[in-house]
Amino acid sequence: MIDCDFNIEEEIEAIRTFKETGKGLVSRELLLPSPPREIRQKLGLTRQAFAALLGVSKRTLDHWEQGKRQPQGPAIALLRIAENNPEVFISLPTAH
Repeated sequence: MIDCDFNIEEEIEAIRTFKETGKGLVSRELLLPSPPREIRQKLGLTRQAFAALLGVSKRTLDHWEQGKRQPQGPAIALLRIAENNPEVFISLPTAH
Protein backbone atom coordinates (compact mmCIF):
# COMPACT_ATOMS: atom_id res chain seq x y z
CA MET A 1 0.00 0.00 0.00
CA ILE A 2 1.11 3.55 -0.55
CA ASP A 3 0.71 6.46 1.82
CA CYS A 4 -1.75 8.80 0.14
CA ASP A 5 -1.69 11.45 2.87
CA PHE A 6 -0.33 14.56 1.24
CA ASN A 7 -0.41 17.88 3.03
CA ILE A 8 0.86 20.68 0.82
CA GLU A 9 1.54 22.98 3.78
CA GLU A 10 3.79 20.34 5.38
CA GLU A 11 5.64 19.86 2.10
CA ILE A 12 6.17 23.61 1.66
CA GLU A 13 7.46 23.88 5.23
CA ALA A 14 9.84 20.96 4.62
CA ILE A 15 11.23 22.75 1.56
CA ARG A 16 11.69 25.97 3.54
CA THR A 17 13.50 24.07 6.31
CA PHE A 18 15.74 22.41 3.76
CA LYS A 19 16.60 25.72 2.10
CA GLU A 20 17.47 27.26 5.46
CA THR A 21 19.33 24.36 7.07
CA GLY A 22 20.11 21.82 4.38
CA LYS A 23 18.25 19.26 6.49
CA GLY A 24 14.77 17.93 6.70
CA LEU A 25 13.70 16.57 3.34
CA VAL A 26 12.18 13.14 3.57
CA SER A 27 12.19 10.69 0.71
CA ARG A 28 9.13 8.55 0.19
CA GLU A 29 9.20 5.08 -1.23
CA LEU A 30 6.50 4.22 -3.72
CA LEU A 31 5.51 0.62 -3.48
CA LEU A 32 4.64 -1.34 -6.56
CA PRO A 33 1.13 -2.74 -6.75
CA SER A 34 0.41 -6.42 -6.30
CA PRO A 35 0.69 -8.61 -9.40
CA PRO A 36 -1.99 -7.80 -12.00
CA ARG A 37 -3.54 -11.29 -11.82
CA GLU A 38 -3.99 -10.97 -8.05
CA ILE A 39 -5.64 -7.55 -8.39
CA ARG A 40 -7.91 -8.75 -11.21
CA GLN A 41 -9.00 -11.82 -9.26
CA LYS A 42 -9.76 -9.76 -6.14
CA LEU A 43 -11.95 -7.52 -8.29
CA GLY A 44 -13.69 -10.53 -9.83
CA LEU A 45 -13.06 -9.32 -13.39
CA THR A 46 -12.41 -11.27 -16.55
CA ARG A 47 -9.12 -10.66 -18.33
CA GLN A 48 -10.99 -8.88 -21.13
CA ALA A 49 -12.84 -6.54 -18.73
CA PHE A 50 -9.72 -5.79 -16.67
CA ALA A 51 -7.68 -5.08 -19.81
CA ALA A 52 -10.39 -2.72 -21.08
CA LEU A 53 -10.42 -0.76 -17.81
CA LEU A 54 -6.62 -0.53 -17.91
CA GLY A 55 -6.71 0.60 -21.55
CA VAL A 56 -4.47 -2.25 -22.73
CA SER A 57 -5.01 -5.23 -24.97
CA LYS A 58 -5.90 -8.61 -23.50
CA ARG A 59 -2.61 -9.86 -24.92
CA THR A 60 -0.65 -7.24 -22.96
CA LEU A 61 -2.49 -8.21 -19.78
CA ASP A 62 -1.77 -11.88 -20.50
CA HIS A 63 1.95 -11.06 -20.81
CA TRP A 64 1.88 -9.26 -17.46
CA GLU A 65 0.04 -12.11 -15.77
CA GLN A 66 2.45 -14.67 -17.23
CA GLY A 67 5.48 -12.64 -16.15
CA LYS A 68 6.69 -12.12 -19.73
CA ARG A 69 6.47 -8.35 -19.37
CA GLN A 70 6.02 -5.82 -16.58
CA PRO A 71 3.55 -2.93 -16.46
CA GLN A 72 5.17 0.48 -16.91
CA GLY A 73 4.32 4.12 -16.21
CA PRO A 74 0.60 4.91 -16.28
CA ALA A 75 -0.31 1.22 -16.09
CA ILE A 76 1.39 0.98 -12.70
CA ALA A 77 -0.60 4.00 -11.52
CA LEU A 78 -3.86 2.43 -12.71
CA LEU A 79 -2.98 -0.87 -11.01
CA ARG A 80 -2.39 1.02 -7.75
CA ILE A 81 -5.80 2.65 -8.13
CA ALA A 82 -7.39 -0.73 -8.87
CA GLU A 83 -5.79 -2.23 -5.78
CA ASN A 84 -6.32 0.63 -3.33
CA ASN A 85 -9.54 2.21 -4.66
CA PRO A 86 -11.43 -0.50 -6.54
CA GLU A 87 -14.69 1.48 -6.60
CA VAL A 88 -12.92 4.33 -8.43
CA PHE A 89 -11.20 1.93 -10.82
CA ILE A 90 -14.42 0.06 -11.69
CA SER A 91 -16.14 3.38 -12.48
CA LEU A 92 -13.48 4.40 -15.05
CA PRO A 93 -14.78 4.77 -18.60
CA THR A 94 -13.33 2.36 -21.12
CA ALA A 95 -12.21 3.13 -24.64
CA HIS A 96 -14.31 0.27 -26.01
